[in-house]
Amino acid sequence: MFTSNGYTLDESPTRMGRMEPVPDAIRDDKEALWSRLRRDGYLFLPQQLDPALVKEFREYYFTAMADTGIVAPGSDPAVGVGAQGEIDRAKIRSALFDDIVPGERYAALTGHPDVRGWFEWFLGEDVHLHKRKIIRHIRPGESGIGTATQAHYDLVYLREGSERVLSMWIPLGDCPVEQGGLAYLEGSHHWALAEERERGDKRPAASITADLPGLADAHDARWLLADYRAGDVMVHSSYVVHASTDNVDPLDRIRLSTDIRYQRASEPIDWRWQEHWSDDDGL
Repeated sequence: MFTSNGYTLDESPTRMGRMEPVPDAIRDDKEALWSRLRRDGYLFLPQQLDPALVKEFREYYFTAMADTGIVAPGSDPAVGVGAQGEIDRAKIRSALFDDIVPGERYAALTGHPDVRGWFEWFLGEDVHLHKRKIIRHIRPGESGIGTATQAHYDLVYLREGSERVLSMWIPLGDCPVEQGGLAYLEGSHHWALAEERERGDKRPAASITADLPGLADAHDARWLLADYRAGDVMVHSSYVVHASTDNVDPLDRIRLSTDIRYQRASEPIDWRWQEHWSDDDGL
């Protein structure tokens, strides 16, 4: 059973499915990838990164969080087993916003040649990585409104720049469906774009809804899920609706992920995203 923000998803074949990874045969075919991105709104790129690189960052992250209460005492930080007791939110904020987010290790990961170089190849020119980059950790058992990512599309938060921003979501470690990875509402980029083009319906900078099953019913669509492995990445358009499910991992592992945004450097850039992410940046 999959839940998100207190709602139980409908697992019938008309409301839930699995994402299709990009086949190896077209990984180096730029035109085929663009056609697929326009069709699906996302590209599922298995093993785009060296799994060791991702796992090393996971270990670094949970080592930095060792005294915050989110990691089980005495457990291996490379695994990231979640603790169930009280957490020290001040220490979490300090580790995250003072050390990890502005740190060299995070910059090396998000600007790695297999990330930045891929976007330069795919977009065909110099690229810009938005400085505001987000890392999320979700402990198993956390639930209720505000825990899982609610349904939204990214453009509503990036109105001051190009609409052709591409997001990359990176699971930082193995992330089976039970851990609550990213889910996409099938075909949603088509109606989201149509609403903005035809009706001038520019949604405000807020999620669409926490009610994932209700949104799927309203659009007669499926939520698409996947089992992710360390090294896999997702690239998606600024119009595709996505969300996450709750972490119910039977091994009590914390879901850790980051989402970053690249675009062509020649296009308008949202100035509000050019500082490091913080919990009081207003975005």
